[in-house]
Amino acid sequence: MYNYIKGKITALNPTELCIENNGIGYNIQISLQTFQAIQEKEDIQIFLHHHLREDDEQFYGFATTQEREIFRQLISVSGIGVNSARMILSSLNDEELKTAILEEDINRIKAVKGIGLKTAQRIIIDLKDKIIKGEDSSISIDIVQSPNKKVIEEASTALLMLGFNRASINKVIPDLVRKSPELKVEDVIKIALKSL
Repeated sequence: MYNYIKGKITALNPTELCIENNGIGYNIQISLQTFQAIQEKEDIQIFLHHHLREDDEQFYGFATTQEREIFRQLISVSGIGVNSARMILSSLNDEELKTAILEEDINRIKAVKGIGLKTAQRIIIDLKDKIIKGEDSSISIDIVQSPNKKVIEEASTALLMLGFNRASINKVIPDLVRKSPELKVEDVIKIALKSL
């Protein structure tokens, strides 16, 4: 229902912020990760998760959509509520958490306050495949930062849809476009198909 809110920070601490938008102040729960990302700013955009229960209604805010996505994945795990998910993302940033899940590093996840052995195991079992699938369908940082971003993105997306994996695409496409920046999307795809 709510995607993001833009406004001015009127109050901020490591667990909560108040953001003013059109004369209304919204209290938003945040992780330490988001706090660190926004603490030097006045005007911000925060991505929202609207938590609604019979006896509780809260906004949880995130500096990035990636953090919000891993938060939503965490609360889909049996036994992980919004407060536990926020605690995990305050102890580990989203990249550290993904790495711990992919490497099945139970001890790193279990080191988070309130997370026991069984819960750490459940997080790994439930989320490992989701994270692998999510990474396979995304474009790498190298691609996003390339000056020929649009050509690389479109060619990479097309190849992902054709069934090639992200790692192989990322080895071929950026180099191809760097060497021949004048190539059109369709040419990049045709040449890449011969290499993949």
